[in-house]
Amino acid sequence: MRTTGAAPGTGAAPGAGERDLYGAPSPAALAEETYENYRRYLNPPLARVMKVSGSPVEVRAEGSTIVDHNGKAYLDFAGGYGVFTLGHRHPRVVAAVKDQLDRIALSGRTMFNPLMGRLAKRLAELTPGDLAIAFFANTGTEAVEGALKLARAATKRATIVSTYGAFHGKTLGSLSVSGRDAFREPFMPLLADVRHVPFGDASSLHAVVDQDVAAVIVEPIQGEGGVNIPPAGYLRDVRAICDAAGALMIADEVQTGLGRCGVTFACDRDGVVPDVMTLAKGLSGGVVPIGAYVARPGVWNAAYAKQPLLHTSTFGGNELACAAALAALDVLVDEDLVANAAARGAQLLDGVRATAARYPAVIAAARGAGLLVGVELRSEGYGGTIIPELLKRGVTAAWTLNAQRVIRLEPPLVVTAAEVDVALRAFDGAIAAAFEQLGTL
Repeated sequence: MRTTGAAPGTGAAPGAGERDLYGAPSPAALAEETYENYRRYLNPPLARVMKVSGSPVEVRAEGSTIVDHNGKAYLDFAGGYGVFTLGHRHPRVVAAVKDQLDRIALSGRTMFNPLMGRLAKRLAELTPGDLAIAFFANTGTEAVEGALKLARAATKRATIVSTYGAFHGKTLGSLSVSGRDAFREPFMPLLADVRHVPFGDASSLHAVVDQDVAAVIVEPIQGEGGVNIPPAGYLRDVRAICDAAGALMIADEVQTGLGRCGVTFACDRDGVVPDVMTLAKGLSGGVVPIGAYVARPGVWNAAYAKQPLLHTSTFGGNELACAAALAALDVLVDEDLVANAAARGAQLLDGVRATAARYPAVIAAARGAGLLVGVELRSEGYGGTIIPELLKRGVTAAWTLNAQRVIRLEPPLVVTAAEVDVALRAFDGAIAAAFEQLGTL
């Protein structure tokens, strides 16, 4: 049943007796209902934090813009932590999903799924080197779980090496190879035989990769670790170290892949072909969740040639998700979004650095690659003011999970130069407000 409500972007509340699309009689009622549901049934402490920070209720989105329950529009520079590569509801992806919904939505699993086959072929064509065989899941952490299992099964070894500050997900195996103790310690013991080394330090990695190591898993650029960019050539060193020990190299491109960093995959920056690559977030263009890992044929066959159902997923590779992903990959190429990410990323980073130069007491550093930009603050205390001040000015941003002093700016790859300019003015104003309110911390 269709209900009446405010037109997109108008801010008009429903009239007397009308109810908006979310079933509330007024914007204020919707906000209160949503807060109470979070407080009582979802995550009470998070509800309180979000309310104090002034988080509104999202009700509509299009392109680089989210509209809240009052009709206020925000430029989405949090970007769903990297999900919205094509912006919100890209029309070509939405059309593909609507069309597919009239055919078949979820796979019956006992017959061939043509869309999953086509998507696997497309990824084999797009990914570097001889990466060719795909497994489809629903999320990034599931993709990582599958890659870790693949590595152990293929090598008949147990040990996994990861890096401090890494973020690979929060399910048990993925959490075991993530690099922040605050997330890990409540769930100990995690997987045994996991070693951590400093990110970007090839000599430390060389010292721990031996004949017991199944794989080294590494983000080409650490996202949640604070947008940490390794020295040039680091991934080539990782590749060489793995080859020397007979270990596999897993590149976690869940956040950095598919154009986010101004190249198709962030491992392209060093010209490296991993043995396994994990993908998710932007793979479907931000419409239907999907995750994947893509492996070299020899690696996949060493693990699963004799037992093809050893690792499976009920919903992975379903027709709706594959239709969305196929359309999203077409858009990525047809609209030249990798080049746009590089150009708009340079514009964004230059603007942030200009603000940093004016407020060195607030901002310690700004760094990034493409449209993944990290702003390192002098004190974590500034973030609690800066992010709400950005919201007041109509821009969203987010912290990085493993580095609370780093704010992340991660807009869609379809963002325009004019939108970046608007966001930069808001950012400059938010930094000025934080300095005025807090001074030097």
